[in-house]
Amino acid sequence: MDEDRPIIELFHALDRLPGPEHLEFPDGFDLAQARMRALLLRKRLNDVFSREHQNPVRLDDRIQDASYYFALRIPPRATEAGEWICVRLSNYGDLAVILAPRPDSHPDLDAAVAAGALSEGDRKRVETTLTDLGYRVVPPRLLHRPYDGVTWLADSETDERMAAHSVQPGEATWWTRFFEYL
Repeated sequence: MDEDRPIIELFHALDRLPGPEHLEFPDGFDLAQARMRALLLRKRLNDVFSREHQNPVRLDDRIQDASYYFALRIPPRATEAGEWICVRLSNYGDLAVILAPRPDSHPDLDAAVAAGALSEGDRKRVETTLTDLGYRVVPPRLLHRPYDGVTWLADSETDERMAAHSVQPGEATWWTRFFEYL
């Protein structure tokens, strides 16, 4: 689709950023600054989702060996659909993805809304909060496209690095590249 082209082009541009061989983050990634933004995001989401429960949003900031360092989880008790809403923040280009309730639950957020796993109101609240803080919300369906970038993840033959990271040849996706353990 033509509206997807800018995001796919962004994926390829971010994929070419210089960085260490392990692919977890590009050169110049500032973990302290990313943590401050994640804490601000948690505060804003708590302001939006604190109904009967004070500060329901959980921040997982102990992620290692991954192309994302922060994940936020909004519990079912705080959502209109009564399901988890998760947000992962990539170490690349301020990318963010919204999941309801898990990465493989629905091909995109429209499907999650149609299935009743996410309310349209909660979706808009999370998307607005992310964009207000400068994150670029990426549709999950684009992340599940096969990875065709420039790193060793695109190798078509078995490679020691792929085996060490449980990635089979031809199975890497853009999700693997920007939002997964490596």
